[in-house]
Amino acid sequence: MKFLKFLFIIFITISSAVKADSNQTLINELQKGGKLIFIRHAYAPGGGDPDNFDINDCTTQRNLSDSGRVQSQKIGNFFKKNKISIGKVYSSEWCRCKETASIAFKEYETQNFLNSFFSAKFANNKKKQIIDFDKFISTWDKDQNLVFVTHYVVISEILNYAPSSGEIVISDKRLKVIDTFEIEY
Repeated sequence: MKFLKFLFIIFITISSAVKADSNQTLINELQKGGKLIFIRHAYAPGGGDPDNFDINDCTTQRNLSDSGRVQSQKIGNFFKKNKISIGKVYSSEWCRCKETASIAFKEYETQNFLNSFFSAKFANNKKKQIIDFDKFISTWDKDQNLVFVTHYVVISEILNYAPSSGEIVISDKRLKVIDTFEIEY
């Protein structure tokens, strides 16, 4: 039994060191700039949007919980603490994305190509949004990091990756995922 405990302690120690090295490698890459940083909005309980969803009325939308707001602060702190420079922050027009961007980064601009197309109401927008995103990226100067605060479906479509709430997904200019980083809520 003591031997199993010993092995368990060794495993935890090694895996923690590997994770710390991996996180430092990711931070070093981000500090170099030239990365596309996709962030799924922080924790907003539920799924999709209510039937009465109105893009101009946050009371009709699924919004961040208190723990989602704390998670948004942690996202911002991650970038500040690690001195990761951000060129610009862009957000979906959905309130949960705008609130995530506002809490984490203060300043942001909305871009409708980052909007959700999860519900049937917006599903027809998907193709145009992806084309608009590709056009937008083609004008990117590639020296600065760009942040996109968006939705599961958008990140999944662009990067073929399924993010958790508040997860940071880093890609290169070819939209190849470099690494991910989860911020707990």
